[in-house]
Amino acid sequence: MPGAMRHHWLLLGACGWVLLILMFVSKFISFRAVDDYGERAWGQSGTVPGAKVVKPIPASSPEKPALKPSDQPSLVPTVADWQLVTDKRNELLSTVCQNSSLRNLTHVSISKFVLDRIFVCDKHKILFCQTPKVGNTQWKKVLIVLNGAFSTVEEIPENVVHDHEKNGLPRLSSLTPQEITLRLSTYFKFFIVRDPFERLISAFKDKFVKNPRFEPWYKHDIAPAIIRKYRKSHRDSNLAASGLHFEDFVRYLGDTEGRRRMDRQFGEHIIHWVTYAELCAPCKIHYNVVGHHETLEQDAPHILKAAGIDQLVSYPTIPPGITRYNRTKVEHYFSGISKRDIRRLYTRYQGDFHLFGYPSPDFLLN
Repeated sequence: MPGAMRHHWLLLGACGWVLLILMFVSKFISFRAVDDYGERAWGQSGTVPGAKVVKPIPASSPEKPALKPSDQPSLVPTVADWQLVTDKRNELLSTVCQNSSLRNLTHVSISKFVLDRIFVCDKHKILFCQTPKVGNTQWKKVLIVLNGAFSTVEEIPENVVHDHEKNGLPRLSSLTPQEITLRLSTYFKFFIVRDPFERLISAFKDKFVKNPRFEPWYKHDIAPAIIRKYRKSHRDSNLAASGLHFEDFVRYLGDTEGRRRMDRQFGEHIIHWVTYAELCAPCKIHYNVVGHHETLEQDAPHILKAAGIDQLVSYPTIPPGITRYNRTKVEHYFSGISKRDIRRLYTRYQGDFHLFGYPSPDFLLN
């Protein structure tokens, strides 16, 4: 009997150790969660090399933020449920477009700049408006497969996706006015959005911290120009090496007139932080679907089905957790930035918050 009891307690103790190890491993995995299709969720968050380092923060917040209108349950919705969500999004978009007080922030003419953002798949009558930093690389891969250049999205080299002379994706701006009008009135049209402030954080990390595709003009041209104008103390001789701070970036984006003058120098490179309204003109072009990055796991297969291409191509696998809105990350990046600068930034992107149902970030503004 004593031997049996001893064996029983040893077994319980071993089970306890296994549980502790599993809990530790799960915490470790969640800490290393990826963001933006390959970016680590936490790293040098406020600076680039040469600037002060911001310590990583825990991957989970002790306080659960309230769900946003764009947050959907983890269960995959039925076609009818998803259509209801889509209808509500389109209804909200239409209502906000009619709001005269927001007209300056939401109404954009269908200019060449907008037409340059819209990719065409004539074979399946699809138009896709590019909104950077919301998983657009993956949607480009889908269209490249549909155009017949590759059999699957996995076969497409990254350098081909972003080379607009080699990827076989024509832009709407390359067509005649009559051809443009026909496609805008008859093709399936869609684009994807994301919480505006999270998108800005992603753009900052991608272009000024990591720069994975080696685009040196961000470090050597754009960053020094922003630092020179918006950082209170700097040395001209060391602008590129000192690195852009997120605070500099926020000041630049919130300064309406100053930013416009600078953007004329930056040219096409600025699309990564241009508003959704300016990129896609959603108050002028009637899109069939506006997907949300936060619910992309549910939206992507339904968009493929609604476009009639679900049997031809699949959306690339989405790494767990990267589409989920992360309030802790947003708070971390904006900590230490003045309320005045944050309010100016919100004024700039207020139209996007309203058009797509994202609640104003009161936890930052007040």
